[in-house]
Formats: sequence, structure tokens, C-alpha cells
Amino acid sequence: MKLSIVVPVLNEAAVVGATLQSLAPLRAGGHEVIVVDGGSEDATREIAAPLADRVLAAPRGRAKQMNAGAAAATGEALVFLHADTRLPGRADELIEEALQSHAWGRFDVRIEGTQPLLSVVACAMNLRSRLTGIATGDQALFVRRASFEGFPEIALMEDIAFCKAMKRRGRPACLRARAATSGRRWERHGLLRTILLMWRLRLAYFLGAEPDALARRYAGKS
Repeated sequence: MKLSIVVPVLNEAAVVGATLQSLAPLRAGGHEVIVVDGGSEDATREIAAPLADRVLAAPRGRAKQMNAGAAAATGEALVFLHADTRLPGRADELIEEALQSHAWGRFDVRIEGTQPLLSVVACAMNLRSRLTGIATGDQALFVRRASFEGFPEIALMEDIAFCKAMKRRGRPACLRARAATSGRRWERHGLLRTILLMWRLRLAYFLGAEPDALARRYAGKS
């Protein structure tokens, strides 16, 4: 099963090189890596070019960028990977095995950083996802190409909306192998503050708040 790994980026020069280098063994195994830039003003595109099969330009917005990458993909399965996240070893084998019995899935996550409590945050994310069937983009979502109907092109919570739609096709494959993601968001803005903010935003979304308004709150970290 050929994988198409779609990496949406925006001003990620500091981290995108390491992420793409970690995908080199998968590229060597016949899988493809598609980077989709939303208008970076740093060296993201230049760094990505020699490390990816394609670097595309798309309108800014993670959902729009991921949909653009999916439209250009040639693989039988799509994997959506954040620019600061690395797949676990044998990810291609694990995904192929999971998609024999599921239409979609995600990995558990491990959050890297200096804060010891980040491991607790990751454990809570993994448990919540396993119980609810809802995953976040940090967990490296993957889906059969034939089952992919696109991410809702909303300003925030596109991963949550995608999962809610995919659950109509069945629950996700919840793989215990861990994708490693950066804890920079939590460490930059404060661990407790970030957790509380994300809880408030998710609750507001489930209660019907407009994603555009939530995106403005997230950008302002208020």
C-alpha cells in the first residue's frame, strides 16, 4: 500500500527539515511526501524542496492545505502530518495493517519537551481519543484514499470535524505506537494556560461556536 504523506506548513523553517528527514526511509520505500505551503515568509519552502517529492502552494489554512495535498496525492492511503511531528518506526506497515479492517485511524502521541507534565497531557489525549473516537492532528491521522471526503475548510477544529464525519464510517484504528510531537505550543504559552484554553475552545465548538471566532481566540491565546 503506497502512502501519501501530506505535511501542511506555514513559516516552519525551524522544524520542517527534521520532520522531512525523518521521512526519508519511507520515501526510499516507495511512499511519497507532499509539502503544502500556505504562504510562508521564511525559508520553509527552500528547506522542504530537496526533502519532499512535491512542494505545493495553497491558500492559507490547514484544512485547505491538506485538501490540496490530498488532491495531488497518488497513494492508496493518505497520512496527514504536522510539521513538528514524527511518525513512529514501521509506520507504513502499521498503517497498512490497520487499514485492512478500518477506513481510518490515528497513532497515540508522545509530546517532547522539558515539562514533565507533558507526558500526562499526552496520556490524557490518547485516552480521550480512544474513548471518543475523536483525534487531533498531532496524532498523525491516516485514511484510505477511497474513504477520504476532505477536511471541512474551517478556520479551526478541522481535525475534530473530520473525525466526527469519519465516525459515520466506523470507529478509527487507535494505534498504540506513538507519533512524537513538539511541546513548543505548551511550553511557549504555559502548560496549564494552554490546556485550559484548548478545553474552552473545544467546549465552545461542540456547543456551536463559529470556527472563525474560535480561531481568533486561539490566535490571541485568550
